[in-house]
Amino acid sequence: MLNRRTLMKGALVAGAYAGGIGLAGRINGPAKAQAATTLVARSSEAMITDKGPTKGIMTYGEGEMPPVLRMRRGAAFSLRLDNRLDEPTTVHWHGLRIDNRMDGVPFLTQPYVYGGDSFDYAFTPPDAGTFWYHPHCNTLEQIGRGLTGVIVVEDPDDPVFDAEIVLNLRDWRLGGDGQFIAQFKPRDAARAGTFGTVRTANWRQSPQYDAPAGGLMRLRLAATDVTRILALSVEGAEAQVIALDGNPVADRFVLDHLMIGPGQRLDLALRMPDTEGAIATLKDLRGTKPATLATFRAVGASLKRNIGDLPALAANPLPEPDLAAATEIPFILSASAEERPKDGICGSLGYNFWAINKVPWADDTGDPTAPLAEMKTGRTYIFNVENPTPQVHPLHLHGLAFRPLTSNKQPIRPHFSDTYLILPDEKVQLALVADNPGDWVFHCHIIEHQKTGMTSYVRVT
Repeated sequence: MLNRRTLMKGALVAGAYAGGIGLAGRINGPAKAQAATTLVARSSEAMITDKGPTKGIMTYGEGEMPPVLRMRRGAAFSLRLDNRLDEPTTVHWHGLRIDNRMDGVPFLTQPYVYGGDSFDYAFTPPDAGTFWYHPHCNTLEQIGRGLTGVIVVEDPDDPVFDAEIVLNLRDWRLGGDGQFIAQFKPRDAARAGTFGTVRTANWRQSPQYDAPAGGLMRLRLAATDVTRILALSVEGAEAQVIALDGNPVADRFVLDHLMIGPGQRLDLALRMPDTEGAIATLKDLRGTKPATLATFRAVGASLKRNIGDLPALAANPLPEPDLAAATEIPFILSASAEERPKDGICGSLGYNFWAINKVPWADDTGDPTAPLAEMKTGRTYIFNVENPTPQVHPLHLHGLAFRPLTSNKQPIRPHFSDTYLILPDEKVQLALVADNPGDWVFHCHIIEHQKTGMTSYVRVT
């Protein structure tokens, strides 16, 4: 629950929003429940490179890297965020279709959680799959310093694998001494974004994991970086995509240069080599310098599993859009040069470079913009999204799931998602049922683009 101290502080900020928030601004607090888990946000240090501990890390929990949070589809989950940072923060549950009050966006859905305060999150995840959690306050700095963790929502009816490995894929902006350097450069923020200098999987450079020879491994990947877009491939083993962004694909396909952007997730069925000691390698092939992200070593006698015998994942309970009755809504991604508002509690990068429908987001200062669209609960909508910019944008929609329909640039595989990687000059149609009331943020998940204007929200009533 929100405590009195947090409510009083939040009220000071909320005064600037009077009359502007609408539906989601009527903060009633989360459902009363005793949090079963406490997640501590804290400052620390970690061994990211061989230059000694990197200082100024931000993490969750007691270990070095934020823990994998495991939930069960349809089962109540509760967690208390204990903020021991020297600044406000929140937790956003990326990809989970939950109560709007639990979505973790200041100040659309909850007040900031100040240092020394806490907030109780309580919800029931309706979908199984791979998701992730991160702050929505001072986002570039906090995510850039480590506040990203993976969520696994399990389904008891999932097929049986011989191993499961979860990888949190992210970069770090570190200098030659292994310490943090500036998180962004303005001219890069106006382009593709500022890239990290050290690439990791689970906070390690090219880690190796063991899995049974000839066995079937479920590899859960979450792209939690603030900037980098990946083109993934596996060498030395057969790998099939079984889920995208938490939802099973209609038809499995071989992983081969599949592009995913920040915020996206990928579930693979990987058939390990039969020979003990043989290596399978997960690679990023994007750019001029392909990188090894992680390797997997076959151990023991071959289990001789057949990937073709693997049963399908159960579909999540998502409503199918009624295209014949759909209302179309236009969204145009654009550059912007409007004056940046003054800094707010959750931080500003000091620039406006981007916008949606020609309106850059004003962060948490002053009155927020009106919603990009107002939708009625239960009705079908088609987002007609155009990207006339020269950059790729991973567009993420909170609280809802859409089905990509058509694109003028790339083939569409039938699936539900919450994040779409839109290419330069692409026009795409995203169909959804507005089945979750609230104010839901819609933004680019290249965080510099998000923080310099490519953010807004839609309202479901």
